[in-house]
Amino acid sequence: MLNVLLKILGTQQVDMQKDRMELTTVALLEENENCYILHYKEEQEQPAPPVEVCVKIQKDESRVEMTRGGKYASCLIIEKSRRNMCHYGTEFGDILMGISGHAIDTEFDGESGEFTFGYDIDINGALASRNEVKMSFRKNQE
Repeated sequence: MLNVLLKILGTQQVDMQKDRMELTTVALLEENENCYILHYKEEQEQPAPPVEVCVKIQKDESRVEMTRGGKYASCLIIEKSRRNMCHYGTEFGDILMGISGHAIDTEFDGESGEFTFGYDIDINGALASRNEVKMSFRKNQE
């Protein structure tokens, strides 16, 4: 297991409007025969506790599974050229969304790397947003 400094850049496009989210945090990176696994926490507004996030990226770049724990849990499965139905938890209840993956790329040299994946979200069959996530990391020196 490797302690890394993780920078996440997420972009979301709805119609012609783009929104950007950035997060820098520490994370644990595991590697096994088939995948890379990142574990990190997302801080929430007080008094809500942090959300535990686990991202599994297949080394063959075929699939990403992003699981969020906590009060409003969710699991998104992104596969290239495939649509998956996924539940996304909100304070108003679960939303059933279609997730269509179109890109998954991995780079890792043992101490640093980058995982990038792109996907579309549809709700009731209508395109809701186009998304891209870029996760850059390097071995934490602390």
